[in-house]
Amino acid sequence: MSRLRDVYKNEIVDAMVKKFGYKNVMEVPKLDKIVLNMGVGEAKENAKVLESAVKDLETITGQKAVLTKAKNSIANFKIREGMPIGCKVTLRGEKMYEFLDRLVNLALPRVRDFRGVNPNSFDGRGNYALGIKEQLIFPEIEYDKIDKVRGMDVIIVTTAKTDEEARELLRLFNMPFQK
Repeated sequence: MSRLRDVYKNEIVDAMVKKFGYKNVMEVPKLDKIVLNMGVGEAKENAKVLESAVKDLETITGQKAVLTKAKNSIANFKIREGMPIGCKVTLRGEKMYEFLDRLVNLALPRVRDFRGVNPNSFDGRGNYALGIKEQLIFPEIEYDKIDKVRGMDVIIVTTAKTDEEARELLRLFNMPFQK
């Protein structure tokens, strides 16, 4: 069992109950899932680019990536409906906690000129979105083996009702928010 999940069960639940005054421990917000998404625009000309993006995402998460396809055709971007244009991974349970631990403690501190993540990137329903400019910040990715530096989106979905509750939950998970 992951260390982060144990911390959640003990300390984080107690701190959230104390701060927000929940009557029942089942009201306390928790992490639902983490979705990693990598949009690969060059995939329309070169299918190999998409394969390497999938490989990178699978290396980072330790889970099989799913190809995402275009929902509708866009003539200006030369995209047809059903064309593969990216990949995503949805993490739940043990792998989710393990990934969050690696993101907060290993990957984010490796970002150049890192001053913390934006505390206002919540969507109004307690979900947090984070953009990563390069996949190199993850220790699993070897610098020599990548063909191109790619970014990705990390969406942390919580059961929190408000952004304030979600912000406090992520702060207790040691998410480094800007001051």
